[in-house]
Amino acid sequence: MGRLFGTDGVRAKANCYPLTGDNAFKIAQIGTKHLLLNHKKQNRPIFIGKDTRRSGDMLEYAVAAGVASMGADVKLLGVVPTPAVAYITRERQGLGGIVISASHNPFYDNGIKIFSADGYKIPDLIEDAIEADLTSNAKQDIPTNEKIGLIGRDETPVKCWLEHLKKLLKDTTSKKRMKIALDCSNGALSPWATKFFSDLGFSVDSIGITPDGININKDCGSTHPSTLIEMMKREHFDAGFAFDGDADRVIAVTSNGEIVDGDFILAIVARYLKTRDKLAGNSMVTTVMSNLGLDIAMKHLDIKIHKTRVGDRFVLEEMQKTRTIIGGEQSGHIIFSDYSTTGDGLLTACFLLKIMRETGSSLKELSEVMSKLPQVLVNIPVKTKIFEGITPIQDEIKLAEDRLNGRGRVLVRPSGTENLVRVMAEGPDEKEIKFLVTGIAKVISSHLC
Repeated sequence: MGRLFGTDGVRAKANCYPLTGDNAFKIAQIGTKHLLLNHKKQNRPIFIGKDTRRSGDMLEYAVAAGVASMGADVKLLGVVPTPAVAYITRERQGLGGIVISASHNPFYDNGIKIFSADGYKIPDLIEDAIEADLTSNAKQDIPTNEKIGLIGRDETPVKCWLEHLKKLLKDTTSKKRMKIALDCSNGALSPWATKFFSDLGFSVDSIGITPDGININKDCGSTHPSTLIEMMKREHFDAGFAFDGDADRVIAVTSNGEIVDGDFILAIVARYLKTRDKLAGNSMVTTVMSNLGLDIAMKHLDIKIHKTRVGDRFVLEEMQKTRTIIGGEQSGHIIFSDYSTTGDGLLTACFLLKIMRETGSSLKELSEVMSKLPQVLVNIPVKTKIFEGITPIQDEIKLAEDRLNGRGRVLVRPSGTENLVRVMAEGPDEKEIKFLVTGIAKVISSHLC
């Protein structure tokens, strides 16, 4: 059996191991035990949020029961984005926070993410300790009588998070009322986003705000921005924003329908902060998946890029190590460490709108800070993600790299959250890199599927 915790908590098909109700109870129970061990002030609640998946209620109750069985009180926040739980946990002095979500995955998947009292995802050492306890099946020392935790529902703390984000835009103005389009992916931001932006004076049209338990991320949201683009083609909008299921990432769209992904967002924000002498260390953090165009653009602006593995936890670790204040991924998962402890799609959208208002520039004009090299990415469903020792696969990768000969690059990596191997290539000739990616994908499929 592989490691229980992936790059973003425990994630699997709901009601199948390891995300059955009884195992979710155990994960929460043992997770609470370790949160209690690592925090001196133990009389604090654990905040629990979820997205809109059909399995959310089942897992929410199992997780809440597991927490209460260890003597900690529970505050159920209902349907809220992941970054809201992280923020609330820290600001409301929680013992920890738990999010029940599988982010951008299909509705039949779900996940459990655990945050420490400081609002950061628990480190590997605690994840390993939780997993070791689960594997050992050791009997837990559980409280009884009046020491059993209480479970209550309280959705008011979410307003605290929303007010925190509003501060970014309250002091900025625009000559005209900006019109924005939103795609909430039928996910965790569905109950909140439209009113949030309307209250800030924007004209708002929204889609993906009618979740039914099974339509989260389905042909909508940050993984399917074409839905938002089609909506924007019907009338003029100043900008569009497509969020994922738990709203920790966002993809922006210009008024003429061009996608502004995480690489462009990082470039826009980094240049904006640098021109105002607010870019700490004159640097940013991104992953090995970022487009070469970002590297070229930042080199011209004399901004240093620190590269790390794919996964927001690795981005954050590198940000803390290098003391940078902005980092993120091409997927639109952007971390602003001055404002949040994790990626926050709504915060990112606010920051882009702030820059648009302050500079008077359109999103299209801002995105011209970089040019994207052709990039092809293929996700291959596999039975096993281990390919490093398979000679035919390594030979095909080497063949592609030799053919590019420094004009581009090839990256093959296993997904941290799904049974996929991702094959990506970049280069000046899109036809050529499609050919190379197809060749690698065929060899991987023949050996791993």
